Amino acid sequence: MKKYLPFLNLILIFSTFLSPKIANAQLGFCSGNSGAPIFTENFGTGIGSSTLPGAGTTGYTYANGFPGDGFYTVRNGSFGNGFDWHQTEDHTVGDTEGKFLIVNASFSSDEFYRTTVSGLCETTTYEFSAWLLNLVIANSFCSTTPGGTIPINVSFEIWDTTDTNLLAIGNTGNITEWITPIWQQFGLIFQTQPGQTSVILKMINNGVGGCGNDLAIDDIDFKTCGDFIFISDTANVDTLSLCSSQTPYATTLTVTPDGSVFNTYFYQWETSPDGITWTDIAGETTPNITLANITSSGFYRAKVAESAVNLGNTSCNVASEIYEVIVNQLPAAPSIECWETATINDTTCSWEVTGTQPTQPTGLECWETTTFNNTTCVWYVTGNQPAQPTLECWETTTFNNTICAWEITGTQPLQPILECWETTTFNNTICVWDITGTQPSQPTLECWETVTFNNATCIWDVTGTQPTQPTGLACWETTIFNNTTCIWDVTGTQPTQPTGLECWEIEIFNDVTCLWEVSGDQPINTTEETLDICENEALDLQAVSTIINPTYLWSTTETTEFITIDQSGVYTVEITDGCSTTNSTFNVEQIDNPIISTVQSLGNSIVITTSNSGNFEYSLDGSSFQSSNIFEDIDSEQYTIYVKNQDCDTLVTSPFIHFYISQFFTPNGDTENETFDITGLEFYQSSEVQIFDRYGKLLKSARNVSLSWDGTYNGNLLPTNDYWYVVIIEGQRRVGHFTLKR
Repeated sequence: MKKYLPFLNLILIFSTFLSPKIANAQLGFCSGNSGAPIFTENFGTGIGSSTLPGAGTTGYTYANGFPGDGFYTVRNGSFGNGFDWHQTEDHTVGDTEGKFLIVNASFSSDEFYRTTVSGLCETTTYEFSAWLLNLVIANSFCSTTPGGTIPINVSFEIWDTTDTNLLAIGNTGNITEWITPIWQQFGLIFQTQPGQTSVILKMINNGVGGCGNDLAIDDIDFKTCGDFIFISDTANVDTLSLCSSQTPYATTLTVTPDGSVFNTYFYQWETSPDGITWTDIAGETTPNITLANITSSGFYRAKVAESAVNLGNTSCNVASEIYEVIVNQLPAAPSIECWETATINDTTCSWEVTGTQPTQPTGLECWETTTFNNTTCVWYVTGNQPAQPTLECWETTTFNNTICAWEITGTQPLQPILECWETTTFNNTICVWDITGTQPSQPTLECWETVTFNNATCIWDVTGTQPTQPTGLACWETTIFNNTTCIWDVTGTQPTQPTGLECWEIEIFNDVTCLWEVSGDQPINTTEETLDICENEALDLQAVSTIINPTYLWSTTETTEFITIDQSGVYTVEITDGCSTTNSTFNVEQIDNPIISTVQSLGNSIVITTSNSGNFEYSLDGSSFQSSNIFEDIDSEQYTIYVKNQDCDTLVTSPFIHFYISQFFTPNGDTENETFDITGLEFYQSSEVQIFDRYGKLLKSARNVSLSWDGTYNGNLLPTNDYWYVVIIEGQRRVGHFTLKR
């Protein structure tokens, strides 16, 4: 933000970006084991401005928008554009639409934020931290002012709840501006006293007023701070892996703090079956513990605090490293063969099997097999020579030791040559073929057939063709073959022609289906038309057709050629003379009147927006209309806004006061743009205008009237430069600058 005036003061903003930590001699971070945050203030999430959340307080006044001197706001984005600030979001990682506090500090050093932090533990060391950002962009406008950009400088103070005893204090020192937004984290270490569970955090602005000193703070955290606690057993390891065959097992565990934070130490040993749920081990409150009867897996650790009363509160102590005991279960002893033995391997927690089966015997007959007997642990030989096969009358047999089977030789006597209807069967008793069979009987024939015996197929071949069935029959005719006369007889009668048809129907005989087919559709003509109706106006609908002397039936139940409607919708009418019919459909759509949503002054233009769309026309006098919703180069004045649809007569109006401020004027005697004017103020209940030079000198003012300035002060022409205005309308303050060009 460019600051020339003494009344434009320090702005403090809380925001989020990751950045390197910059050390300061007055501040510091926990050098030991820092726990999870027990208090965090990230100023919430949302869109737009809001007041301070939670227990935070400030002596500044809330501004719903850009904060002026001594004002603050909480937003989800900075006022970067036009103020020489970084355009930035808040610092919290993953904080969607994250908010932060924006404070325009007073000219003098003062306290700009305070909050009470409760739920702390007595006699416990804590780390306070917050993230800061110098909001001014390096090499921006402030860099060219005398003395350059004023750096930011903040003090953090930790007080007891009586606000009388200062527990800790740290100062960030001067934080200069950067080309890109860089967040810096600052920390402060303090210790609560016996019986103390709450503190007051204060933030003090140490900077001076002028150009610069604009800062951001976010993500205020309080964390416990303690030693790193190391753990080991008698073998100097933190994990023990056993086989169940080695249990019960005994060892001694020792925890060793690194001494980075605590001055006094109190211990409580814990055990857990899963590393998540922990249970105190009664009586074990020293740095050492002896585990004398380990039989199962588990986890062990020690809680360490600076006072005994804090051992029972997880927010008030730190935990050591975890010592894990893993007991691997030895599998059940394996089933072994009679020649095997099984022994336990404690290293792999498994059984090892050794031994070799006795050698299988050799030199067996081809029909013999061996089987191992696990009871006697020896091989048994069994088997019998295959039985000699039963032979046919012409066969002989010999045993073959190579293939371990009986070989059969011999040939059956040749089968005799037969007639096609004969069959033969071999007689094993007399060892010859027996022949049986009879020639097939001659078949019964149709009147047109003849028969011949076929020795190749051994059947009677029937020849002859039935006389051809007559063709060209009508569909209602049928034929029946007469076996007596050996010819086809034709019979049948055509179906009777139908009567009583409608005027539009015709009849045709279908030779395929053998039916009279009646066809023809009642003549029905359909029409459809889409019409527009203006909101709150009437429309006449006419039923049009070429039918002579028709009757009408509307969907509204009216029976006239014309009907009058005043609502949108779908209207239908049936037009008929009993034979011909026309069905007409009218889709009537309403043209909505315009709805004015906003009227805005953009520079010297008036911009009108509607919440609905249409072929709208716009006017400032109710008589001259234009299709554009923007009126350019309009004088500041009170107007009535007129909007209508170009196809309808209804006018929608809205009163509006047009107000704008010019960005420059040229008092050079050419009669063009000679004065800097702020008009239209007479239409507000209260208004005040002040004009300053870059050093804060008041040059011109007006109250409850329009202002016109010719660029002089005490009769002297002022030079070409930027000048500042402050406009307060009905309590709303606007600050800006304009250019005088000669």
